[in-house]
Parts: sequence; structure tokens; C-alpha cells
Amino acid sequence: MRVLISGASIAGPVVAYWLHRAGFEVTVVERTESLRTGTGGHPVDLLGPAVEVVDRMGLGDVVRARRTATDLMTLIRPGKPDVTIHGAELLAGVSDRHIEIMRGDLAQILHESTARHVEYKFGCTITGIEDDSVSFSDGSRERFDLIVGADGLHSGVRRLVFGDERNYRHFLGAYLAVYTLPNVMGLEDQVLNYSAVDRSVAIYPTNDKSRVRAAFLMRSPEIVYDYKDPAAQRRVLRTLVDGLGWEVPTLLESLDEASDFYFDEISQIRLDSWSRGRVTLAGDAGYGPGPAVGGGSSLALVGGYVLATELAAAGGDHTVAYPAYERAMVATVAGSRRIGPSVLATLIPRSGLQVWTMAQALKVLPKLPRALQQRLTSFGGGPAAMLEGVELRPAYSQAQ
Repeated sequence: MRVLISGASIAGPVVAYWLHRAGFEVTVVERTESLRTGTGGHPVDLLGPAVEVVDRMGLGDVVRARRTATDLMTLIRPGKPDVTIHGAELLAGVSDRHIEIMRGDLAQILHESTARHVEYKFGCTITGIEDDSVSFSDGSRERFDLIVGADGLHSGVRRLVFGDERNYRHFLGAYLAVYTLPNVMGLEDQVLNYSAVDRSVAIYPTNDKSRVRAAFLMRSPEIVYDYKDPAAQRRVLRTLVDGLGWEVPTLLESLDEASDFYFDEISQIRLDSWSRGRVTLAGDAGYGPGPAVGGGSSLALVGGYVLATELAAAGGDHTVAYPAYERAMVATVAGSRRIGPSVLATLIPRSGLQVWTMAQALKVLPKLPRALQQRLTSFGGGPAAMLEGVELRPAYSQAQ
């Protein structure tokens, strides 16, 4: 069977890997001209079953070798002393199985694991889905038996099949911006986090010691702008951090030159079903819990694996595989939606009192027993607990 996947970031290559193993012919299209790697992107967490998926792909060692190496996190507050804590203490309650890795590094590893066996078409998008064929932005048309939209929060496949994203996108009240800039602060193995009311800014190292990444989280009412226009995105970012002190003016000096600038709203995708006919969605396209707040990368890895194994088990019969895929993921997806707003409320303080409370908690945390550290840093179970509810059936291969 011929399967078309839109999106070459995380969910797409995972689906492609396991479907190829099961004997499917797979093509992946990606709208960007090349894979985004560079300085590695922003850090993402692989939790529980997501770690098991990369292990089953034989990628565990290479993923662990590329994990982030920052050991210290320093909380910086306006007019107050800094608070520094070891990352292991801060992440004690995340998961017993946890790997933090730059998103770009993970995408590169997943792509390299599939590139020899799967056709990739970069700089290409799906423009039409008909009963017996698919049209592309390069003017070509081909026949595919199944179609998987793994093309992110603003999925083009979802728009073609399910309609306007405004019907499914739920704004959580904040924005995220990330980009790379010169390491003017001489940062090495430390994350700096500046925390103020309704805004949080982090600076952290990349795998290139001459460069660092700046990440901005900003609470705000919804702003109308063209999300496809980088210049408009930069204007919105400047507006949202206007008047913010610390190193922010220095960070903004490099904004216009940043080739990897990413800006988007923190929204969830909520669909009652993410399958229709021979088309289904995976990762953020179908059930994005919100960038930076809901374990979306782990959810994409696990969801991609479950989708592929259900298709393999059903011999490609989507009328059997898609409902089974949704049944296996529905509780975890619902849980990730509930967790997102509470994680966001922790990451972006709503008041000076919350900033103060966060600092006091960080001061006390290293002095507590390990078990209590784990309880206090688990976000009530968080994305890791939700993912543990997914059962990963054995993978199928063509030999089977």
C-alpha cells in the first residue's frame, strides 16, 4: 500500500519508519526546503513510552548521546537575589524515563533513520485531496491509499479535510517565541530564567558554544496577526516584551538577523475524532496539547508509533486501524489537554507573589528528600503520567 505523510518533524518520520518496516511504500512531504537542524532548536522532553519508542527504533544510544548537558538553572527576578538549582533536582518528578534533547537534533535523528528507505520531498505541500489522488504544490498529482497529516499546529491536511482551524484551535492565553543568537553572555552549561509577571524569558546553551537560544513565554489576550508573516511575528514579540528589563533589550538586538526565529500562540487542537475516510492526523496536527506545556513531542512520538502499529496489524485497513488508534490514544490526549493550562500557569507567573513563591520553592527543593522532590516537581503527574497509560503493542515488520 502507498502511504503519504505530510510533515517531517517528529510524528511523520516515526510513522514512516514503522510503516516501512511493515512493508508499506511511504512518501513524506515537507513544506520547508530542508530539514531544520542548525543549533538544535528548543529543548523537548521525551517521557516514559516515548523513550521506549526511540529504543525500539534502535535510536536510544544516539538520542541519549545528543541529550542536553545543562546542569544548572538560575532564576532571576527583578530587584531580587538570583536562585540557582541543579537541573536533576528540578526535574526529579518528571519521569523515571526521561531524556531532554533539542527538537532539531531529534528531528535530524529521526530523519536519518528513515532517509534510505522512505521518499522525502522537501519544499512541497499537499494542495488537494480527491477520492483517488492527491495534488501537490509543484503541480504534480499521485495516487495514495492512505494519508497522514503530521504537519503541526497549523496543519494543511487538517484544513483540507476538516475545515478552518479556528473550529478546532483553542487559545490558552499565551505566546511562545524562540530563536538563536550569539553567546554574548558567555553562557556554558547553565540555563538563565528571568521571571516577571505575565512574562518569562530563558537563555540556554546550544550544541554550538558560540551560540545560545532565547525563549520567551508571554501571557496575553489573543492578538490578530498573520502567523505566516515573520515580520508581523517579530512586531508582536516586541510589543509583548516592551519595557521588560534584564538582558531582554540585548536579546532583541539579534532578533531581525535570526534565521531560525519561531513564534506562535500556545493553543490546543481539540477534535472529537482525528480521522476521516482514508485520512488521519498524528501529533500536533490532531491533538496538539500546546507548545511547551503538554509534552507534545512525546505525544507525537507515541501517537506515531501507535498509528503505524495499528495500521500494520490491520493490514492497512484504515476502517479497523484508525478507530483502534484513537481508542488507544484518547485518554492520554484528554489528559494532556487538562494538564496544559496548569503547566502554563506555573511557567508564567500571574503575580509578584507567584514569582516570590517560585523562588522560595527552589531554595527549599534541594534540601528535601528525593521522594518529596519528585512529588513537588511532578505537576500532579503531568504529561509523563498521562503517557504511561498508552499500551505499546509489539511492532510488526515485513518478515512477520
